[in-house]
Amino acid sequence: MDATRNKKILGSPYAPPRAQAEQSDAGGGRKTVTRADLLDAVYNACPTLSRAQARDLFEMTLEEIVGSLLRDEAVKLRSFGAFNVRAKRERIGRNPRNGVEATIDARRVLTFKASPTLTARVNGLAAPDGEDE
Repeated sequence: MDATRNKKILGSPYAPPRAQAEQSDAGGGRKTVTRADLLDAVYNACPTLSRAQARDLFEMTLEEIVGSLLRDEAVKLRSFGAFNVRAKRERIGRNPRNGVEATIDARRVLTFKASPTLTARVNGLAAPDGEDE
């Protein structure tokens, strides 16, 4: 599939061509997008911002997301997905190697549920009609 068609399916002018998206690195054949990569994307998408301003904008966005999760608020990003914090109660578990029972402490876990739009885009399909949360 060529890059132009890929952009039409994904619905984004920033969709990378397949060849670029499938570049491999030394760590197992897949590229990992890092914080620096995301910061560069923000900087390149906003030519009027200095690199320091782009970094501050990016950091403020991440801090707001983290702060919301710490306050037990759900974070929903339209066409992307939702982050939630769930409380898990204490329970008895079993070590799979030797079968010995052990107590698993109560804890809070972060969950992410991808939106139908994101799921469709990852699978190379058009987004479902009327669903973008």
